[in-house]
Amino acid sequence: MTGTIAVLGLGEAGGAFARDLVAAGVTVRGYDPAAPAPDGVVATGSEAEAARGADLVLSVNSASAALDALVAGLAGFGPGAAWADLNTASPGTKRRLAAVAAGRSAPFADVAIMAPVPGRGLRVPMLATGAAAGTVAALLNPLGAAVEVMPGEAGLAAERKLLRSVFFKGMSAAVVEALHAARAAGCEDWLRELVVGELTAADAATVDRLVDGSYRHAVRRTAEMAAAAEMLGELGVRADVAAAARDQLRHLAQDR
Repeated sequence: MTGTIAVLGLGEAGGAFARDLVAAGVTVRGYDPAAPAPDGVVATGSEAEAARGADLVLSVNSASAALDALVAGLAGFGPGAAWADLNTASPGTKRRLAAVAAGRSAPFADVAIMAPVPGRGLRVPMLATGAAAGTVAALLNPLGAAVEVMPGEAGLAAERKLLRSVFFKGMSAAVVEALHAARAAGCEDWLRELVVGELTAADAATVDRLVDGSYRHAVRRTAEMAAAAEMLGELGVRADVAAAARDQLRHLAQDR
């Protein structure tokens, strides 16, 4: 590809994408009011200026800034270009962005970044949905990207990413809280080894056991997690995850 790609937001993810695109021989126009443009990126003074003449605009700033960036960038958006929103936002937000873009006849794609960007850059797995999903994949994949297109409207990619986040970030929070408490109790090494063993041995049956056991033993486990939350308080550790698990189990018990 010998075209032009605009990158709005040059932080950790956007900066990595911009550098990889420059290395792939693409003209990259960047804008970020808070971060300098990486070497080789054409620095611009606004979203509209960055988007002007671009074949593809990558919005990689933040969910809170996504709408303002889209509205501002569309002022410089040209015919034949595509807009890809890579921000981590709710499916509803992505649909609202797509509607704004459609009102300006701008092809829009909801692109979800499905793994950490550091160490991967443009090669990070991405999932794209929406009217311009195929265009985004066709432009980026020859440059080394890994964009998978999933049929459907904008918002579906965000939905998949956030469902994944409920699991991964929830698990991460549980591990952090448990190890913090184990450290306070003087047995962090023991618990860390136990966690590693459980994660290493996990398979499809593990998921079934976790789900089925939560429903079947909800009453007993509610009391268990209430005791666990109380113990964390005694250790001087916040019981955010333990208390949430207690409350969820209580709801499961009531719904039986």
